[in-house]
Amino acid sequence: MEKEKQITEEIVDTDHWKDEEWLDDNAELLKALAHPSRLKIIGFLSSGKKCVKHIWEALDLPQPNVSQHLSVLRNKGILGYKREGSIVCYYIKNKKALKIYKLLVEEE
Repeated sequence: MEKEKQITEEIVDTDHWKDEEWLDDNAELLKALAHPSRLKIIGFLSSGKKCVKHIWEALDLPQPNVSQHLSVLRNKGILGYKREGSIVCYYIKNKKALKIYKLLVEEE
């Protein structure tokens, strides 16, 4: 019981829950991450920039499926990309998204 109280006190210690813009922004971030394939992509990219071909090969997902998920993550500002000739490489741009992923991994 005491452990639960400590966790509650840490979270309630801020007034972010009153800030509608903050709530909307973070709800959008969580929605963008709320798909197993997108979590796979974040996990794979957590070690650094990777090209699209390497992403879909490593994740064993169809290329159009991976492209769709990359597009969602990019449009939400979670991923950035760099074009190198005809090759497109992605990287994690949003540190909060990476922290969320790491938190999920640590909680296992």
